[in-house]
Amino acid sequence: MTNIFASTSVEIGTVDPALLVGGVLGTLAYFVVGVAVLATGFLVLDLMTPGNLRHQVYVDKNPNAAILLASNHLALAIIVVTAILTSSDGFAQGLADSAVYGLFAIVLQAIALRLMNAFLPGKLVALVQDPKMCGAAWAVGVSLLSIGLVNAAALT
Repeated sequence: MTNIFASTSVEIGTVDPALLVGGVLGTLAYFVVGVAVLATGFLVLDLMTPGNLRHQVYVDKNPNAAILLASNHLALAIIVVTAILTSSDGFAQGLADSAVYGLFAIVLQAIALRLMNAFLPGKLVALVQDPKMCGAAWAVGVSLLSIGLVNAAALT
């Protein structure tokens, strides 16, 4: 009986530590940019809404504030992911692309929220202080998410 494995050769290859370290550092840099954009987005949303948004979500457990925060974060995360995936192949330019498009997305999301607040009945940003969950908070949240998807698709 012939051993079929004896004639099979498997090339395992080598590992380039410098390439691996460079990849890990690049991942870390893009991660930092992404988290910085999300944190900045939180701060902008907090400034646009009455009261302390962090306190309303995590201490008061206000569902409307949580819906608004979660939808805005998800929209920004989609935009940041798209910005990273479509950024320049050059490391420094790619990081710059991701940061600039992420920050620009925050501005566009803020403008969208201001426009919704101006043109829709009631003061939508004041929903964060209402302790009773309301449909308008879901509508604003889905609108912000939808605008974020359009924003992400518009990245070039």
